[in-house]
This record gives sequence, structure tokens and C-alpha cells, in this order.
Amino acid sequence: MKLPYYLLDVFTRERLAGNPLAVVLKADGLSDERMQAIAGEFNLSETVFVHAPRNERHAAALRIFTTERELAFAGHPTIGSTVLLGLLHRLSAVRLELGVGLVTAVMERIDRRTGEAKFALPRLPERLAEMPDIAAIAARLGLVESDIGCNGMMPARYSAGSPFYLIPVRDTGALEAIALERRGWSEVFPGDHNAIYVFTATPDERGTDYAARMFGVGTDQGEDPATGSAAAALVGLLVDEGGYGEGQHVIGLRQGHEMGRPSRIDVQFTIAEGALKHAGIGGSAVILAEGVLDLDE
Repeated sequence: MKLPYYLLDVFTRERLAGNPLAVVLKADGLSDERMQAIAGEFNLSETVFVHAPRNERHAAALRIFTTERELAFAGHPTIGSTVLLGLLHRLSAVRLELGVGLVTAVMERIDRRTGEAKFALPRLPERLAEMPDIAAIAARLGLVESDIGCNGMMPARYSAGSPFYLIPVRDTGALEAIALERRGWSEVFPGDHNAIYVFTATPDERGTDYAARMFGVGTDQGEDPATGSAAAALVGLLVDEGGYGEGQHVIGLRQGHEMGRPSRIDVQFTIAEGALKHAGIGGSAVILAEGVLDLDE
């Protein structure tokens, strides 16, 4: 069995920036165990396996694996797969069957190896838990209590398919100064998926509204250069506590700069009659490499 695969950098138009992604095509003959092993071999935050769709009107069914487990949804695999399939098959609308349901993405070709995609969230974010112990949160980040909070927003747990602890901090100086203290982590951030998404407003940066860092302590990830599912969860906190009023809002979010892999995620959401009615994320992706997996005995 020989399977074609592609490597892409996602949430960027620059090669060797953004968040790397592997996409394996024609994966229908692979068992769950084999897909998990291949994801471990690539050793990236996520690997996508493209299957034939259940509905012939759709472009593909996607299964997304980290090095340890399968995910029902993740942002950068969805963006990267949309761009790849759009470029390969000359599609502008890419309908994808994911674990959370059908996602219809729009793809715009930039050049033969680069595209930009956006899609509506298949599940709107919901608040899961409060986080009142500010002192303990600050200590886990190597910060002081006064560093926690931004523009009236305080820590809380949200999910738009994948749960995240969202931690607003005072400014970009606090964001850059984070030094994780792993002792006591599971007590402050309980749960099987206790990744944290630390963010702050960037009023002095042109074209960027927020900067963020994602840490997967307690999961199979370290720091992640671009996390679409966390940006999707962040929409919930922005709507609840960010001071946004009625209408459509578009924000730009940067991530990965502290890792040397700068990324850009675009988020849009609509508030009507005081409630979140629509949300979506978007970004670019560029093909870096392609090859063939040789799985013949």
C-alpha cells in the first residue's frame, strides 16, 4: 500500500512558519491503529487522513489524529485540508465530513501552492466552568495575580468542540514572560484535556487585535504555534465578557511568535439580540512538501 501525503504550513503564507500539518490521501484502507501509528511517525500536533465521503456531494471525510488520540475537530487541520483539496481539485467550496459534523469551507487560491480558507464553526462555543483561583492560575504561569485579566475578561473554560482553559493576561509583556510551573497543574486545570490558551489584547499592533499562546501541559502537546480550536473557544469569552455589541465583528489573532513560527488566525462572529448567532475562523496555508508512504510488506 502506497499512499500520497502532503506537508503544509497552516495559518501562514510563509513556508517554515505557522503550524505544520501532514495530510494523508486515499486513507480508506487504513485501520485506526495504523492511522495512529502514522500520526506518531509524523510526530506533528495533528495528522489528517482523507477518506471517501459518505455523501458523494461532499469533498471528503476527514479523520484527525494527534500523536496520542483522535480528535473530532481541530482548526488548523480543517484549514490545511481545505486548502489542499481546493488546490488539488480546483474547488472553491469544500464540504468536509468531520467528527463534529459537516463543515462547509470556502477556499480562495492565492497561487499554485497557497490558498486561504474560512468556515463557519460546526459548534458554537459554550462556557464549561468558572476559574476563581486567580493566585493559583498566576503561579502556574510564573506570573503575579495582577497580570491576570484583560479588558474586563477573566479566566474561564470554554469549548467549541475541544475544551480549553482561556486565560487573559494584562499585556504582551506578561504573555512573553510566561514560565510554566507544572507542579499542581492538574489541580488548577483539571480534566482530560487541560490545555490552556493565554491571550491578551494588542491595541498598539496594526491589523492584530489579540496575541495568544497555547500550552498543552497534561496532553501530548507542548506549546502550539497556531490553534484554531482554541481561537474558536475564545469567541465564547469575547462575546460574554469582551464588550462586543450587536452586529458582525472581525478580529485578527496572532500566535506562535515566541516560538519563531508566526501565525495569523482570523475570527469572525455575529451577535444578535444579545446572543452569539454565528462564528467562523479562517486563515491561509501553503504546501511545503509531498511524498509517498510505503506501507507494503
